Amino acid sequence: MSQVEEIYEFVKKHINCQVVISDKLENDLVWDYPLKAIREIILNMIVHRDYRSASESCVKIFDDRIEFFNPGKLMDGMTPDDLNSGNYLSTLRNKAIANHFNMLGEIEKYGSGVTRVIGLFQEAGLPVPRIEENGCGIRVTVRKTVDRDTEKDTEKDTEKDTENITENQRKILSAIEQNPSASQEGIAQVVGINRANVAKNLKKLVEMGLVKRIGPDRGGHWEVVKK
Repeated sequence: MSQVEEIYEFVKKHINCQVVISDKLENDLVWDYPLKAIREIILNMIVHRDYRSASESCVKIFDDRIEFFNPGKLMDGMTPDDLNSGNYLSTLRNKAIANHFNMLGEIEKYGSGVTRVIGLFQEAGLPVPRIEENGCGIRVTVRKTVDRDTEKDTEKDTEKDTENITENQRKILSAIEQNPSASQEGIAQVVGINRANVAKNLKKLVEMGLVKRIGPDRGGHWEVVKK
């Protein structure tokens, strides 16, 4: 197993994955973080590490975030802001290693990794990774999505009152009223969020007694419960 695969499997082992039931033949697996982005970060660690440094690369996994630390400061006066904005030219610290992964097809285009990682997190509805210089190296921090649906007064979290639901949940209820047979993917397109967030919100709406599922996953429909 390569070093990239070893670290990648370590991260997968220590983060959560949920099964999203859909109208497809196979259910979707939704991880806490976009796996393609995690792999890209790990690949960048291997390619851009300063191997002359006595410091070690490190991956720390917390309940709400993952921190990737890599020895070696940014080169040619580049700053974290440059990386975040995409306003930079790629400079290879370890050309032989980079060329090796390029030949393996692991690197699509030199200098595009950070932009791709940011895009993957945005597509997943997650906070943009934070890149910062930390001592003798670079630290990248990725976080899980902030569950805004739970940011309510805890004293009212048992109330089944539509005044306490989020804007996205209101939109989901409206979408269901207009098309009770709509799939999660269809609702996601109408509301403007990803399917994983639709599934989470539907689960909460069911728990609140505001919506219920009639019939099986395939061929059934949703019904808004009138108060």
